[in-house]
Amino acid sequence: MNVHVIEGSRAHAGRGRQAQRLGRFLIGLALPFFLAAPCQAADASLQQWVDGAQRSERNRLRDPARKPLETLDFFGLKEDQTVVEVWPSVGAWWFEILAPYLRDRGRYIAALHEGDHNPAAAQAEHEVIKGRIAAQPGLYGKVVLAGSPGLADGVAPASVDLVLTFMNLHNWITDGNAEAVIREFHSVLKPGGVLGVVDHRARLDRPADEQLKAGYLREDAVIALIEKAGFRLEARSGIADNPRDTKDHAAGVWSLPPTLRLKEVDRERYLAIGESDKFTLRFVKLAPR
Repeated sequence: MNVHVIEGSRAHAGRGRQAQRLGRFLIGLALPFFLAAPCQAADASLQQWVDGAQRSERNRLRDPARKPLETLDFFGLKEDQTVVEVWPSVGAWWFEILAPYLRDRGRYIAALHEGDHNPAAAQAEHEVIKGRIAAQPGLYGKVVLAGSPGLADGVAPASVDLVLTFMNLHNWITDGNAEAVIREFHSVLKPGGVLGVVDHRARLDRPADEQLKAGYLREDAVIALIEKAGFRLEARSGIADNPRDTKDHAAGVWSLPPTLRLKEVDRERYLAIGESDKFTLRFVKLAPR
């Protein structure tokens, strides 16, 4: 599996002269992390649902960019966990995999889109997810519904193993409620529980506010924001890196697939670029001091 995980160098301090030389080399490059071994292979059950007939063909087209098996393996997903997916989206992209995978031994909580951000999109998401549950109770009948913001009102404190959010954080930062939302993630996670975050990576040579309007986030700022809420960055991965994404598109990140907001304008160029360049970060909830 072609997954590159970048672990925090703090965990490797004091392991002999070779580690010290490596640490000095990385510090000299101003890089706080180094390349480590890949995650263990994902289990056969997860592969079954990634390949399963329950997935739409439209969603399958995104697999080469999003790499569901590798991404969920990187976040440490196991079939006996309690997992929250925040804002499953109208496409139900991860929902189609996570809900049936966790159906028998685990617990899947869909934290639906609440709050003031894009009410039309929220309503559409609610209808799609609830419609899937009603139409296919054998697959989705055990799904638990909650809301975000407001996750801590519907999910017990310290009861969740894994919280996942895919391309949502830029919305909360834009809305000004990101800190509150992340605190709710912290509240529902068990000590040592994992927060998995994927979002569009901003350029470093342009103002952060300008990039945010285009849908992109500074990775270093995201790490600082989440660690401030009581998490520690445990690992980062290049699973969703895309160096073809120049991040200077006329309609921001939404110029790219799957949105293709400009429709036929430069369509072939945007299709050739593919989905956005994304960071993939795994945080762990720190135990109380």
